Amino acid sequence: MAERKRDDNGAFMKRFELSPSPQSSPPPLHNLSFAVKDIFDIAGYVTGFGNPDWARTHSAAISTAPTVLALIEAGATCVGKTVMDEMAYSINGENKHYGTPVNPHAPDRVPGGSSSGSAVAVASGLVDFSLGTDTGGSVRVPASYCGIFCFRPSHGVVSTSHVIPMAQSFDTIGWFARDPITINKVGHVLLQLPFGTSIEPTRFIISDDCFKLLGPLGEHISHILVKSIESTFGSHLIAHANLDNYIEEKVATLRNFIDITSIKEDSIIPALVASRYAMQLLQRYEFKANHGEWVNAVKPDLAPEILERVVNALATTDDNIDNCKKLMVELRAALTALLGDYGVLAIPTVPWPPPKLNQSASQLEDFRAKAFRFLAVAGMSGFCQICVPLGMFNNLPVSVSLLAKHAADSFLLSLPQAFYHALREQADAILGSGL
Repeated sequence: MAERKRDDNGAFMKRFELSPSPQSSPPPLHNLSFAVKDIFDIAGYVTGFGNPDWARTHSAAISTAPTVLALIEAGATCVGKTVMDEMAYSINGENKHYGTPVNPHAPDRVPGGSSSGSAVAVASGLVDFSLGTDTGGSVRVPASYCGIFCFRPSHGVVSTSHVIPMAQSFDTIGWFARDPITINKVGHVLLQLPFGTSIEPTRFIISDDCFKLLGPLGEHISHILVKSIESTFGSHLIAHANLDNYIEEKVATLRNFIDITSIKEDSIIPALVASRYAMQLLQRYEFKANHGEWVNAVKPDLAPEILERVVNALATTDDNIDNCKKLMVELRAALTALLGDYGVLAIPTVPWPPPKLNQSASQLEDFRAKAFRFLAVAGMSGFCQICVPLGMFNNLPVSVSLLAKHAADSFLLSLPQAFYHALREQADAILGSGL
């Protein structure tokens, strides 16, 4: 069992300190502290992957992940490793071996996973920022549940070297912070961007069909967006769209998956459900290739819901895998055409409200399926996405997500700073007091 402390809301697996070397002038992340999900290699420590059997059967890392080294070289101090869901195969944030990190803004709710400890460490004020990974939603979900910022970069633009893979077609490095300035600073280091650049958006597209699924809260968020965009950039940038209809019309390969999913479930957003299905199918296939041999040899002790997903992954064949990959190419092209170079797509991050602790497996699975309808948009397109906290509604955190085309990370990173004050002003007026 890893070293644990009771005063950290259960966020940390192990505490240590990796400090930057002295520099002649203050670096960009000077005096900032951060933590890393226990999926990143740190030289001299075993990378635990959220499971004691994994830790037991693997040796200490001999090298540190380049992303971690880059942050230290930029002046930040790494203070430890954080709890994660087993094998990164959940978005709940519960771990039967190491405990569930406490969501500081909603202690009776799950913190979200699989980067649960990293999100809780930031939300609790224990560190200035933290690193996680996001394959299906493992940074975006806990950020939304815990009321903090996160950034999922465009697929492939930040190195995943010395990070345990889950499914390479989707794996990304993500980061958390409590404010837009810090999320931006960290992003500039990891994306190797020059500071001081910002580009104004050319349009904001609000996905009315997606926000409608949140009921009255969705209407509130849409209204908050409209008012804050109008006051900051002008009403001429605002457009409304039925995202599901657009995707179904423009992505031909989706029809194969709509036919499959329509048999399994009745949905008012069939294209997004089908995209979710394709994403999960490809993730299972790649997870099997990465870890199937180890699972079969070790037979690790896994929580029942994790075990069920792993078993399903190990039973996956290559049927439809080529179509999954083709769908990704078509979806990226379709959404790029919709947004253009500097357009922004606004969608819910997850359904609402966050699940309560100790819910049944069937309840959590239902919520998970609904969440992936939104999460699959960036996952299947490879687009960058930022989760922006809006405050509290009925004493629970609320967020919105903004997406931009692949490789428009610099543009999207700087965007919240331009109108976050207006967003929070509108949110506080409409939703009530903020975080």
